[in-house]
Amino acid sequence: MMLRGRDGCKLIAEKPKNYNAMPFGLLKYGLSKEYPAHQHFTPKTDLKPHYDVVIIGAGGHGTAIAYHLAKHHGIRNVAVLDKGYLGGGNTARNTAVIRSNYLTEEGVNFYRESVKLYQNLSNEFGYNIMFENRGQLTLAHSDAAIRSFRWRAEVNQHLGVRSELVDPQMIRELVPNLRVQDDARFPILGGLWHADGATARHDAVAWGYAKGACERGVELHQCTEVTDVRISNGRVVGVETPRGYVEAGCVVQAVAGMSSVVAEMAGIKLPIHSYPLQAMVTQPYKPLLEPHVSSPHVHVYVHQTSRGEFVIGGGSDPYALYNTRATLEQKESLASAVLELFPFLAQAKMLRQWAGVTDMTPDYSPIMGLSPVDNYYLDAGWGTWGFKATPICGQTMAELVATGRAPELITPFALDRFYDFRQVNEAGATAASH
Repeated sequence: MMLRGRDGCKLIAEKPKNYNAMPFGLLKYGLSKEYPAHQHFTPKTDLKPHYDVVIIGAGGHGTAIAYHLAKHHGIRNVAVLDKGYLGGGNTARNTAVIRSNYLTEEGVNFYRESVKLYQNLSNEFGYNIMFENRGQLTLAHSDAAIRSFRWRAEVNQHLGVRSELVDPQMIRELVPNLRVQDDARFPILGGLWHADGATARHDAVAWGYAKGACERGVELHQCTEVTDVRISNGRVVGVETPRGYVEAGCVVQAVAGMSSVVAEMAGIKLPIHSYPLQAMVTQPYKPLLEPHVSSPHVHVYVHQTSRGEFVIGGGSDPYALYNTRATLEQKESLASAVLELFPFLAQAKMLRQWAGVTDMTPDYSPIMGLSPVDNYYLDAGWGTWGFKATPICGQTMAELVATGRAPELITPFALDRFYDFRQVNEAGATAASH
């Protein structure tokens, strides 16, 4: 339709909007026999008799390793096996915190590189992982905590990580809704402000890596449990599944809380105990909390999602257990702890609760690299910090598998450190005490 104004100039009339087009378009799409959408992941197929690499675990780590093997090393005859579904283990159950403000030089260097990779991950995938740089504030309620934070800040700054010790006044400015009062049961004396702290959509990270890996020829086999690992002359030769035996040139295990169980199939005893770790979210609120706030003293951490929910987590359960059940006792503990910091949440309704299984090592650092079995590689012992390490773990473990040599960044986390007394003690750098 063409109209003319009073001065004779041509005017283009806006085309009438068809508000019914979208529902009919969706209906047509849903009833179509051939979907126009591109399939992101491997369609269900039979297992091949042999793969160059078999990765046990289709979480963030397993898919990241497969992605880097295919993209950067040209190794594409790879199968990722999982007894459940893509990202359905600890990847789906974590609270999505990303940070690098650790205590040891080895830990800070490792997680610093992971945070850098996270910042460009959406662009690399062409897939939005909802990365948000929001900062992390860890609270100090004692003189001992202040001394520890001063130490961590110095180590972080020396290694290029943005962390600094802040006083109560600065804390009030960073988090106006936080209860910073001298008459509190546990007065806040200071805090460690980590400007590089961030969050991301945990599911999207696993989906992005799996999508990129599958596009390059990697096979993703969900609901395919590894029931045994076959060893011959000290070398891994394949894995047993309910769908048949599969030969493997090498095997990588990346199974989080079940690390000890899977490693025992290969005859490897790991210094790991697994504990449930619980979390919960509240009903949505208007945006009022930007940073991630944690208090190791009262065993709680909290941040607000982009949907307005308050994510609340804390320390692990006090007993070893391979179970993802939630308990009333832990929910009461988390609720009372978070009310010490944010009393206004007293009227909040809990929306969801869940649990994961954490694989804790004695020094609170992961086990990465070679194992006593030839061509069997370990990606284990992540405890509560596995999600934040996903990108750098995928990169370094893929390099190890492709070259047979452990990158310098992960050599401190080798299994033999427990036998040579070279532990990497990160027990003091958790967001909530375990």
